[in-house]
Amino acid sequence: MENGIENLYKILHGCKFKIATDTRDIKGGEIFFALKGDNFNGNTFVSEALRQGCSYAVTDEIINSKSENVIKVENVLHTLQQLANYHRKILNIPILAITGTNGKTTTKELSFCVLSKKYHTSCTKGNLNNHIGVPLTLLSFNSMTEIGVVEMGANHIGEIDFLCKIAEPDYGLITNIGKAHIEGFGSYEGVITAKSELYNYLNNIKAPVFYNSDNSILNKLYKSKPVGYALSVKDGFYVKVVDRNPFLEVEIHNEKGEKVKVRSNLFGDYNAENIAAAACIGDYFNISLNEIKSAIESYIPSNNRSQVYQTSKNTLYLDMYNANPTSMHAAISNFAFADGDKVLILGDMLELGKVSANEHREIIALVKKLKFTTVFFAGKEFKSVKDNHEFHFFSSSDELKEFLKANPISGKSLLIKGSRGIKLEKLVEEL
Repeated sequence: MENGIENLYKILHGCKFKIATDTRDIKGGEIFFALKGDNFNGNTFVSEALRQGCSYAVTDEIINSKSENVIKVENVLHTLQQLANYHRKILNIPILAITGTNGKTTTKELSFCVLSKKYHTSCTKGNLNNHIGVPLTLLSFNSMTEIGVVEMGANHIGEIDFLCKIAEPDYGLITNIGKAHIEGFGSYEGVITAKSELYNYLNNIKAPVFYNSDNSILNKLYKSKPVGYALSVKDGFYVKVVDRNPFLEVEIHNEKGEKVKVRSNLFGDYNAENIAAAACIGDYFNISLNEIKSAIESYIPSNNRSQVYQTSKNTLYLDMYNANPTSMHAAISNFAFADGDKVLILGDMLELGKVSANEHREIIALVKKLKFTTVFFAGKEFKSVKDNHEFHFFSSSDELKEFLKANPISGKSLLIKGSRGIKLEKLVEEL
């Protein structure tokens, strides 16, 4: 049956905004959206979704079903996006959008913790930050939500602009702009163009933007209502690193001259930027320094992001959710200051396109420069540019895992860093 967005929204409201896009996650009473991807077609699961307990199914193909609860639309994905935007307008709450090359998920999580000290805050779950994830995030917000935090990711130009038109943010933050997804953006300049789309959207509506005032690139992008923070000592809001062994300890200073010391559960100086961003956002929304301190100190990283994990044999520094040249350089440089007998396990940085070989060579050169001696590289990209150095190179994490089984490591501090696609998490059980 044909339905306009308003009518479909009423049905979604009647189903208490329970949405399913995968039949494996159905609990009962949801609306099933038959999304399509490169390797799947949700339309083939419509009947199964209804059998498993979904109240309705939204499809854009002719389905051999006599159920009145099958809703035919022109395009399921577009319908989901339109519903999300309609819902966003109905709620009419302030929304903060966060994007950037590195740190956006950690900054989102920290900002959620800080804002939750005073407001009923909802945010992106996990890494649902693309053209499907952002609509699902918005539709998860409800009448209790006072502030929404939406993470936005991108791997091509125009994607952030498109997500802004769905979410219509009132505030925004670009954590930083580094070398990532160059294969999709075409060049580093393309990355800058893509990420700046958030500030362009906010500049056009004269909305506040949060930015790192030490970052020369971000300094050129905002035009209206800037809210700055810094990692250098200066007038205004800034954060200073106090200690880093192994967890990052910082001192937060506000514009009133007040300060507070915060001991986080994160490792690496690069997380000071994420803490500063979240703290500045909290300060803007009138959350006290002591409440900001409490929120940041309560945050425990997960999903292999900036985690320190003690096994019976070693201390593991897990940062293998994602990797690009900027984050890899920062992680390795910071790890050089860690205590203990240090070992590096580094996986390929994916989606770098034509600059991949050179960027992987640069990481090997950095490792040599910092005088690391025990280093394991996993992945075809690193192996393709290996030299005659005594480092160990493996084609995959599986190959490296077999080596570690035969050559156990103990009593070491290990940084494990690489792109998700390399699956370095397979190595943890051997360490």
